[in-house]
Amino acid sequence: MDILTTVLFADWLTKPVWMWLMFIAIVAVLLVLDLGVLHKEHREITARESLVLSAAYIGLGLAFGGWVWWSLGANSGMEYLTGFAVEKALAMDNVFVIAMIFGFFAVPLKYQHRVLFWGILGVIVLRAIMIGFGAAIVSEFSWVLYVFAVFLIGTGIKMILFADKDYDVATSPLLAFMRRRFNVTDEHHGERFFVRKEDPKTGRLAWFMTPLFLALVLIEVADVIFAVDSVPAIFAITTDPFIVYTSNIFAILGLRALYFALAAMVKRFHYLKLALAVVLIFIGSKIFAAPLLGLDKVPPAVSLSVTFGILAAGVLYSLWKTQGQAPERLG
Repeated sequence: MDILTTVLFADWLTKPVWMWLMFIAIVAVLLVLDLGVLHKEHREITARESLVLSAAYIGLGLAFGGWVWWSLGANSGMEYLTGFAVEKALAMDNVFVIAMIFGFFAVPLKYQHRVLFWGILGVIVLRAIMIGFGAAIVSEFSWVLYVFAVFLIGTGIKMILFADKDYDVATSPLLAFMRRRFNVTDEHHGERFFVRKEDPKTGRLAWFMTPLFLALVLIEVADVIFAVDSVPAIFAITTDPFIVYTSNIFAILGLRALYFALAAMVKRFHYLKLALAVVLIFIGSKIFAAPLLGLDKVPPAVSLSVTFGILAAGVLYSLWKTQGQAPERLG
């Protein structure tokens, strides 16, 4: 018992091991419930179900943030909520790209959840690796935060300048590479990512990638690209690996539900992208502003208030400017 207690209360990445184990257990339970109970059969996700699930995931994320606030203090709680809000906003761009990918491959609605589920598992692992490397670099070289800040400001400016440029799946170099180097089918084979069939070139049986697998690969790569924005953004808010990772993962866990709830009306949130660009510029700028103001960093309360204010303004203005627009059908 003494050994177990020692292990559970030992620090790992600035926090006791039991905190990390609790978080991992919560995520595991949510994933098992999602795939093993709620969606064990392939079917279309209704808009109502999607909205309920999305609200539940957001509620769980905020509840975890409340626990962080209670157990680690107000500053940690506000940093978690700021990171959670920024990641959720970045997920809106991700939703648009996912919708484009599913539309390009004509993925049936009833199989989209399967792709998104495995995509989320990949995201959990990839974010852990990226955040782990980021935390190690920042702890060793604090000046890297200024590099992140410049990158965020540049990204925000780029988002403003190219806000109307759409993602074109057909021009993806990765898609061209996979089609050139591997056997790929043009038709779907149910829920299967790979299928064994006769190779027209050799006449022998061979494994082929299906469009469902190609969609999964492009979605995973898209998340890596988005992580290049979101990981520096959250490190500019806090360098605590526990806050960074938990806020990221809780925001991402609801991405599947968020997708089915919002993909059909994602164009109604056009101006949210501009608001997010402003948020990234603000987060990057405050890294430089803090020393000029004689502060170690801008107070978390200020970061949280400004971030929520900008994002709320972007959402409300988008809904007002696009009122009356009919939603599009997915897939």
